[in-house]
Amino acid sequence: MLRLLSLLQTRRYWPGEELAGQLQVSPRTLRRDIDRLRELGYPIQAQRGVAGGYQLAAGTALPPLVVDDEEAVALALGLRAAAQGAVEGIAESSVRALAKLVQVMPARLRRRVQALGAMTVPASWEGMGGAGRESVDPEVLTTLALACRDTERVRFSYTAAGGEQTGRHVEPHRLVLLGRRWYLVGYDLDRPGWRSYRLDRLASPNGTGVRFRARELPAADAAAFVRAGVQSTRTGYDIEVIVEAPAEVVRERIGRWASVSEISASRCRVRMTADALEWPVLGLGMVGADCQVIAPPELIDWVRDWGARFSRAGQGSGPRTGPE
Repeated sequence: MLRLLSLLQTRRYWPGEELAGQLQVSPRTLRRDIDRLRELGYPIQAQRGVAGGYQLAAGTALPPLVVDDEEAVALALGLRAAAQGAVEGIAESSVRALAKLVQVMPARLRRRVQALGAMTVPASWEGMGGAGRESVDPEVLTTLALACRDTERVRFSYTAAGGEQTGRHVEPHRLVLLGRRWYLVGYDLDRPGWRSYRLDRLASPNGTGVRFRARELPAADAAAFVRAGVQSTRTGYDIEVIVEAPAEVVRERIGRWASVSEISASRCRVRMTADALEWPVLGLGMVGADCQVIAPPELIDWVRDWGARFSRAGQGSGPRTGPE
């Protein structure tokens, strides 16, 4: 039936015999599958007679798609990430798929997804290997995206890095995806000034129904504003390693999380920034090549420690604790 539906979308009209031949089924099976599609809500018209055939009714070049709110957000976010180059080679097709997805969505879901797309500023940051993986409620994303689009003031609960929880009254500007974290950029009315808020620390956003006139952001764009704020408070590690492998090979394996520059045909320099050293050690192991740690000194100790553990594991002579 899915193949039948796909064929019906490629032409305005299909003669019955030709359509059955494409599907390698009998005319009787074809009629049964057409009836099933009609039961599912697809308006398929039929013409009887020797030259009879089938076609989708006008205005149904794409089938209706039924998803709940969270599924719609998940699909849109996944396709937008791919369209921004998260997976090499599929950006263009992801853009087309996203456009088709929005086109066939019910009006209510289409409004929410379009708001999310229009009010989100994509950003990249080389070397974000240690970025957080905190989850964000899709309802929070769409609520804030609509508020950004509609220039509507919002109230929400926010938990600061130190654990203090406060209520905020904000004029939302844009959503920003930086590394693996979502941020809201907005003007705080209780603490007058521009702020960025991590969405994994934000809860219960609600529109107030009060519209506002957009203020001028003190940065080139929302992504630049968030990036500058995060850089000023970062306490992570700046990592530099010389890898004995071609730059292209290293990029294929860890290029999403590191900056790779060629030194020679068989040697490259890898730079990344991380909040902790576990991931850089794993990443260097994934490269599968000899390497020399330039900085920081703490990474050298980690590599030595892990190397000793793996050596013991390979020899079967590691320390044992507890009963056999």
